[in-house]
Amino acid sequence: MTQIRIADAARYLSVSDDTVRRWIDAGVLASVKDASGKATVDTLDLAGLARKNAVLPGDPSHIGRSARNRFVGIVTDVVTDTVMAQVELQSGPHRVVSLMSSEAVRELGLVPGSIAIAVVKATTVIIETPEGKA
Repeated sequence: MTQIRIADAARYLSVSDDTVRRWIDAGVLASVKDASGKATVDTLDLAGLARKNAVLPGDPSHIGRSARNRFVGIVTDVVTDTVMAQVELQSGPHRVVSLMSSEAVRELGLVPGSIAIAVVKATTVIIETPEGKA
């Protein structure tokens, strides 16, 4: 099992080190000491906690769809020219950028401050690991 330090666990979950320590004290997460005596948590336990604690905004469209990767958020920027547009959406800590026609932007009424849903259906999703990890 892979162990990571509390500071890294906190960073991956966007919480404070103290929050992770409280979870450990409350028995929500188990911790063990590494070779240098620092507290660590198991990444598999951390992944389970992240999934359990995920609070996803409700999908206001109430549309059934096969795509599972939906990001409900707020449009933060729209850059258009005569043909194409770039739309940025902030969904929690995630920035999603979409390129689409300027006509689609106008039809959808996308402006900064709009609530929107980025739906991602891709045959290729690239996942990277930190440098030095195989």
